[in-house]
Amino acid sequence: MDDLKEERIKNMKRIILHWTAGTYFPNQDEKAHYHYLIEYDKQHRAANVKNGICKPEDNLNCYDGKYAAHTGGGNTGSIGIALCGNAGFKSPSNQGKYPLQKIQFEKMFKLCAELCKKYAIVISPITVLTHYEFGIQNPKTESKGKPDINFIPYEPNLAAHGVGDYIRGKVQWYLERL
Repeated sequence: MDDLKEERIKNMKRIILHWTAGTYFPNQDEKAHYHYLIEYDKQHRAANVKNGICKPEDNLNCYDGKYAAHTGGGNTGSIGIALCGNAGFKSPSNQGKYPLQKIQFEKMFKLCAELCKKYAIVISPITVLTHYEFGIQNPKTESKGKPDINFIPYEPNLAAHGVGDYIRGKVQWYLERL
């Protein structure tokens, strides 16, 4: 690997997790905003990773117009991953027609672990976090008040403030097995 590419990989500083608020399959707009999308194939009960239009390294420079704009105020150096789904989501008891699936979350946890290893990202609340958490940590950005991801359907008793720690624990589990 040449020195420039090695330096660029080292500069990726965090992973920010989202839901698309769309259907189970990414559309072109969603592909433009996220580096990776986890779709759900209902027929085969499978989750698949789809690449967005931009590569993570495109977000090292967000001033050139060619980057994935996934987190208002936090795109530079950030990898954006989105779970496809949650269109029509109103609340945990009214999740709409496209509720997020456990298999999507597991695929996301594993992908996060792989990216943490590739980019030497240490798992912490400021390096692997949800869009919801980013908004709380950065209240003067456009991300303030974003709900994604503050709820995990298969862990209904997990409070919004505990979702990030749960996710980081799962990512760490996968990282230890790589």
